[in-house]
Amino acid sequence: MEAAVTEALRLAQTWTAWDGRPIAAGDRVYTPHKAVRRLADHLVDHLAELEARLAGQVPPPDHWHASAINTPADLAPFTAADLDEARSRLTRLARIWALRLGALDARRLDRAEGGAWTLRQVAFHVGSAYYAEAVGDLTAPAAG
Repeated sequence: MEAAVTEALRLAQTWTAWDGRPIAAGDRVYTPHKAVRRLADHLVDHLAELEARLAGQVPPPDHWHASAINTPADLAPFTAADLDEARSRLTRLARIWALRLGALDARRLDRAEGGAWTLRQVAFHVGSAYYAEAVGDLTAPAAG
C-alpha cells in the first residue's frame, strides 16, 4: 500500500506538466485528478469493506462509477497545490491501511469468508499504483 502510494506520488510530481488532454489506457481515459481520485476512492472503498468485515458486518454495496466516468473536476489543471493535497490525502490513507493491517495476525488476514477475497488479497488488490501508471510520467522531454 505505502509502496504503491509512494510510486503514485513519484509520478504525480510530473503532472503539473500535464497539457490538459486525457490519456488513453485501455478502454478508459485518465487525467492526473482522476488518477488521484480513483486511487483515494479505491483505498476508501476497500477500507470500508475491511472494517465492515472485521466488525462482522456486510460490506457496503459498491455504487462507485469508478473509472467509467470523467468528472469536470478530473479535467482541471493539476497544480503544485493539487500535488500537495494528493500527497497529504494518499499518504494518510496508506498509513491507515498499514496500521490496520499490522494489527491483524496472519490467520485473520488469510481467513476465507464465503466467496470473498481474504483480507490479504484485498490488501494486495488495492496496493497498486495502476491509476497513476495510467497517467504515467509527464516530465517534459529534454530539448534536443
